[in-house]
Amino acid sequence: MSIKLRLIFMSFLQFFIWGSWLITIGAYWFQTKQWSGAQFGAIFSTMGIAAIFMPSIMGIVADKWVNAEKLYGLLHILGGVVLFTVPMVNDPGTMFWVMLLNMMFYMPTLALSIAVAYSVLKSRGGDVVKDYPPVRVWGTVGFIVALWVVSLLHIETSASQFYVASAASFVLGLYSFTLPKCPPQLGKHENKTLFDALGLHSFKLFRNSKMAIFFLFAMLLGAALQLTNAYGDTFLHDFATVDVYKETIAVKYPAIIMSISQISETLFILAIPFFLRRFGIKQVMFFSMIAWVLRFGLFAYGNPGDGLWMIILSCIVYGMAFDFFNISGSLFVETQTDPAIRASAQGLFMMMTNGFGAVLGSSLSGIIIQKYFTNPDNTKEWHSIWICFALYALVIAILFIVLFKHKHNPSEIKTAHPEPLLTVE
Repeated sequence: MSIKLRLIFMSFLQFFIWGSWLITIGAYWFQTKQWSGAQFGAIFSTMGIAAIFMPSIMGIVADKWVNAEKLYGLLHILGGVVLFTVPMVNDPGTMFWVMLLNMMFYMPTLALSIAVAYSVLKSRGGDVVKDYPPVRVWGTVGFIVALWVVSLLHIETSASQFYVASAASFVLGLYSFTLPKCPPQLGKHENKTLFDALGLHSFKLFRNSKMAIFFLFAMLLGAALQLTNAYGDTFLHDFATVDVYKETIAVKYPAIIMSISQISETLFILAIPFFLRRFGIKQVMFFSMIAWVLRFGLFAYGNPGDGLWMIILSCIVYGMAFDFFNISGSLFVETQTDPAIRASAQGLFMMMTNGFGAVLGSSLSGIIIQKYFTNPDNTKEWHSIWICFALYALVIAILFIVLFKHKHNPSEIKTAHPEPLLTVE
């Protein structure tokens, strides 16, 4: 098997594990366990908590002491053990700590999978800019396949979804030990301290008002992402209580319908270069925010019957909402910071979106839904929930276009080092 095929298999399983439960855990939580919305918000915050510190700590371990592929495999095996125990959990408090432990093992593997792929490709004379994207796209395919497997097996509301994720985690963990060696680079590069690895030097970028505003909105949009991940699937499941909808395809296979979002994500990536050249980063990021408004608004008025087209369109719009901010935002950081701090600046961007943003969105949304949009019989007012989320995204969009001052410069898209550069000095 060629090395690219081996890396493709690694990327496929990496996101298959996540896709096996990330979108459908809400259905298990609400439909099967019937636990509260506030506690569910805390579950999704575990990703953000783990993303704040674990990838950096494990990065230091891989840089100094342990082969990256071995550490990667060990983390997946440990994650597989934790996932296997999830069905045994019978109270939401324990579930929080179990999922936090699982996320502490899983979140570092997102970065380590990239490190392993880059190391292997470079060691064989490959061009990572050219060779890595065709490998990474199979991760999205793995996520989609996982959603289809869980849906077709009718285990979206069952604990069995965690057994599927656990099995895939064990397979990838063992498989990782067969990958080419990626030894620590200590001695070849400058020593990293925890302070450096956490990107704390890059916090000095907050001295620049434009960058401070950008990172603030990165956090707010990171919160929006958690809303759709947490509640999209269980929203469709709740239609099963309505006789006219319970036999519709969207209710019988909601994870398959939600997978349209990931399919759209892969397609909108191709449109980003055109939009960036034509409109600039600020406008593209604004389009992303408007797409979030449409994402939530279409959910508010859609249904699995004659309103199915709204739900499908909402999933298609998700591709723009997700890609246009995450990729263009990463490019903005790349073009506005000095090369010496670009890595830590990108780490700060990820920390604000997947760390603090995820914690904010998960925790507050759970509390708000439980307090204001949950009926005495534990049913939810989904129309009002989605309208609330849509208004949240709309306010962010309006504030962004007013507060974020950035003039489009086409050279930012074409040059590696545009002027002026922001530094930490």
